Amino acid sequence: MAPPPPPDVNHLSHPCISGDRSDSYPEKKSRVMKWLSKLLKSSSGGRRGGYNPQFVGDENMVVQPPVRMLDGRPRKKKEQEELDHAIALSLSEGMGKRMVRYNECRRDNNYGGALPRGADNGGLNPSKYPPCGTLQYHPAGYRVCAGCHLEIGYGNYLGFMGAYFHPNCFCCRSCGYLITEHEFSLSGRDTYHKTCFKELTHPKCEVCLQFIPTNAASLIEYRCHPFWSQKYCPSHEHDNTARCCSCERLESWNVRYYSLEDGRSLCLECMESAIMDTGDCQPLYHAIRDFYEGMNMKLDQQIPMLLVERQALNEAIVGEKNGYRHMPEIRGLCLSEEQTVSSILKRPRIGGRHLIGMRTRPQKLTRKCEVTAILVLYGLPRLLTGAILTHELMHGWLRLKGYRNLNPEVEEGICQVLSYMWLESEVLPGSSSRASTSAASSSSSSSKKGGKSNVENKLGEFFIHQIAHDASPAYGGGFRAANTAVNKYGLRRTLDHIRLTGNFPL
Repeated sequence: MAPPPPPDVNHLSHPCISGDRSDSYPEKKSRVMKWLSKLLKSSSGGRRGGYNPQFVGDENMVVQPPVRMLDGRPRKKKEQEELDHAIALSLSEGMGKRMVRYNECRRDNNYGGALPRGADNGGLNPSKYPPCGTLQYHPAGYRVCAGCHLEIGYGNYLGFMGAYFHPNCFCCRSCGYLITEHEFSLSGRDTYHKTCFKELTHPKCEVCLQFIPTNAASLIEYRCHPFWSQKYCPSHEHDNTARCCSCERLESWNVRYYSLEDGRSLCLECMESAIMDTGDCQPLYHAIRDFYEGMNMKLDQQIPMLLVERQALNEAIVGEKNGYRHMPEIRGLCLSEEQTVSSILKRPRIGGRHLIGMRTRPQKLTRKCEVTAILVLYGLPRLLTGAILTHELMHGWLRLKGYRNLNPEVEEGICQVLSYMWLESEVLPGSSSRASTSAASSSSSSSKKGGKSNVENKLGEFFIHQIAHDASPAYGGGFRAANTAVNKYGLRRTLDHIRLTGNFPL
């Protein structure tokens, strides 16, 4: 073993591998290992002011650290500088590898922002690098949260359609709660939970109160009333769901309709102004006669008027030779033949959701003129009852004035025009009628409760809509032809032309 070096010379500060010496490989390796061991151990601070023996490789060597280096600098200072330099190089290489790995592992999806697991190990702070886009430094305020409108700064965030969110600001537009699911719904730039979006956009049936199911083609198919906009499942048209005989709305599962004794159903709104017996209808009947008189179309004959059940009305139609039958429901009739008809003498009373206790009596109708009587279906709202009465009285007026053998389109069309005009005078009193209607007729035909409610006015608008949009050739097509003629020539000139030619003026 070689003797230890003098205390003032450090021969292990660099491995001795250059010069003219031709040392063998094991000797060179031994000297390199001794130098590395000396360098690392001396920088670890394990030696504290004394002599410490060092064991390097397979050789036992006692080494005493020198006090100063050959270049005059303290050895400890020089070793510390070398150690700092080595650590800096190591960190620089490690950082570069992690940056490459982050770019490879990063996923660009709608949620963006979550760093890969390996990127936050080894002391690398992920918040120093933006988690979406290229890895580069952005100044403060570079991104603003589209939810809270505050600066995002550094850290995880969500990127969506060019907008950025704090993770806790990505909320549903409807309920305001955080969206945490991997799937969500989008409307424009607004985000929703899928369930919230379905509540907002998927139509619900107004009968069974459930979401309307899709059909075989995965499309949402439903029925919608043209006036009331009531949406319902197509199946409710065939599952015996009750339909109001007046306004045509289907019965909802959370609202029960009234059942009349003849099998018809009546909704609560129509029930409010329903006329149930002949006595209750007399004031309305006289008011409509005044309406005709105000248009210089006075009815000289006293024509009987009766409220009847559906069965009695259908039986009367069978015995009637004249008239055009409007399917599927007949609600009024102008009789020209002598018949015996059961009229309603006493209005029914309410028993639960049923109207019971109605009293009828048979009444023989004798013919004293061209018109025997006018029959109207009971249990209908006041405005609908009045519209039917006006229509049937026009039939009577035509027969009394000698209008003979009119085709159904002409006769039913001009009768519908009179019905339409009366409804306009009731529902829209501010709009003057096309005929000179007396103000007294409108005021005398007001509701027995002292005035029409908003509900009753809405029903009147529906009955006007029904007349205008009727699809039948006689009632619908006839009305539109007659209405065009009356608007162009006036009611009186139109009636004179019908008497002479049997058709509407062109």
